[in-house]
Amino acid sequence: MHPSPLLCLSSSVNSIRLDNLYTTSSFPIHKLLIMKKIITLIAIAVMSFAANAQKYCIVDIEYVLSKMQDYKDAQTKLDKVSDGWQNEVETKMKEVDESYRKFQAEQVLLTEQMKQQRIKDIEAKEKEVKEFQKTKFGPSGDLFKKRQELVKPIQDKVYNEMKKYAEAKGYDLIFDKSAGPSMLYYSEKLNKSEDILSALGITKTTGTTTTPAATQGK
Repeated sequence: MHPSPLLCLSSSVNSIRLDNLYTTSSFPIHKLLIMKKIITLIAIAVMSFAANAQKYCIVDIEYVLSKMQDYKDAQTKLDKVSDGWQNEVETKMKEVDESYRKFQAEQVLLTEQMKQQRIKDIEAKEKEVKEFQKTKFGPSGDLFKKRQELVKPIQDKVYNEMKKYAEAKGYDLIFDKSAGPSMLYYSEKLNKSEDILSALGITKTTGTTTTPAATQGK
């Protein structure tokens, strides 16, 4: 079993018609030929890889997560935290704007030294707001850490269920349908998202969590 869900592959790559993917009306001939060669190489690689896999299936991770109440609750908490910090940023920026407008109105009465000091003060406030924004919303900021805290345990729960499902059903690989741009083709019959939801105790129609069959009677 691979350590994590991978990109989707096709069980029927031979059915892809390369001639129909691009048209000469949209692309110059030389670019068309290059793109066909690239797609052909990808298709060959996919067929080679799939041929070595005894059994695999498709799961739409985004779909599964969207049906989980824990994930919805975590997302609601994240939105609340994010909105709170965004309001703080907007409040601080309004204070900076107000200071600037006040300076513009009063600068005719100020000496050059006083003007320079006021400008420094305004710039310092603006820098402070930007630092606050970066701390909260930056790539490794507080919101990112909060998302890891709330969402990662849920993602781990889904992964563990997929791992158990794969072992029970004899799947060598599970591919993620929601990896959009990397997906070439797949048969819907391979999509086992509903089975994963069922293993998590979530019904298809309502998204209501129930006790998984594997845990009943324990």
